[in-house]
Amino acid sequence: MLPRVYPTDPSSAEFDEVLAAAGESFGKSQVVAVYCVHGTFAGNDVLGLLTELARFAPGLTDALGRLGKKTVNAIAGESGNYTPEYVATFEAGISAGAGHTIPVRMFNWSSQNNHVGRADGAVRLIDELARMAADLPEDRLLGAQPPRVVLWGHSHAANVFALATNLLGSDTQTRDDFFHASRSFFRPWLWGKVDLPMWDSVQQLLDEKDHPLRRLMVDVVTFGGPVRYGWETDGYANLLHFIHHRPPLQGEEYQAPVPIEPSRVVSAIDGDYTQQIGIAGTNLAPNPLALRTFLADWRLDSLLEKDVPKETILKRLRYGTRVPDEGTTLLIDYERDEGGIQYHLLGHALYTRRKWLPLHCREVAARLYGASI
Repeated sequence: MLPRVYPTDPSSAEFDEVLAAAGESFGKSQVVAVYCVHGTFAGNDVLGLLTELARFAPGLTDALGRLGKKTVNAIAGESGNYTPEYVATFEAGISAGAGHTIPVRMFNWSSQNNHVGRADGAVRLIDELARMAADLPEDRLLGAQPPRVVLWGHSHAANVFALATNLLGSDTQTRDDFFHASRSFFRPWLWGKVDLPMWDSVQQLLDEKDHPLRRLMVDVVTFGGPVRYGWETDGYANLLHFIHHRPPLQGEEYQAPVPIEPSRVVSAIDGDYTQQIGIAGTNLAPNPLALRTFLADWRLDSLLEKDVPKETILKRLRYGTRVPDEGTTLLIDYERDEGGIQYHLLGHALYTRRKWLPLHCREVAARLYGASI
């Protein structure tokens, strides 16, 4: 448990100095890119409508998706959402210390709160990493130190990453089970032609042992990720979790407060309630009119949460689960966001604000790359 921490003014010299120092360690560790990935409800297709349209008009879907994400950025700002300004500040700051540009990119996924939405996000993320790896210069790809990529994700982006590590690190049978459970999502029933071809191409490239993707070292950093799916150790190099947390008045220091008291929730007094609540069993079902997607989600539920005890949500919430089974978890007493629920999102919104970027970069540089800042 880290003691109370305070933000850094983005206009201050300290802000620039910490990012530059972190960037120096990123550069020495051969980080070639950072991907900032939003969580649930912060993407461009919360209801899954564009996903269905993509089967017929992918070009139109891309345009509408970009417009949708711009709208989310305009409304949400930095409250639980990575903005272009955040990404630009991040890139400029670490690149100054590295002495060369370390690209910081936004990766968008639908942000649907269900299995198939996160599974589609994981497949699309692997496709993005594969294309990025294939474009790396040969000296970076085959050097003495392998290239590293940092996945930097808020909320359920953590579970998109978890699925991606399982696809990257599991055996062929496990991957086949995943794609078989998802088959109705990307492959029509009555004819063999795949209408979401990225899924088919990712399934094939994962079988290629010499693909440039296999040279990437994947470092995963999560912020407020609800504990849900398991991680595959062979699918990542480093795994670090940040959780906004204040120890409960009763119980273990690492547990979230139970029962949840509404009077404390409205001011996010005990930390990140959204992280606490977004556990297994809190999905929203896909639109039942999209029957193929609905069926794939049902099959994925049977595959991904087959070992979850058949208990009510209220009973599972009583466990107060904060800490995932894998990786290093930093329970941090962040200075609390002022304002109403729409601003702090039950203690879940602060991670994506630029004022916390120096803290996060400092901890990542120290714990993943051995830097002293």
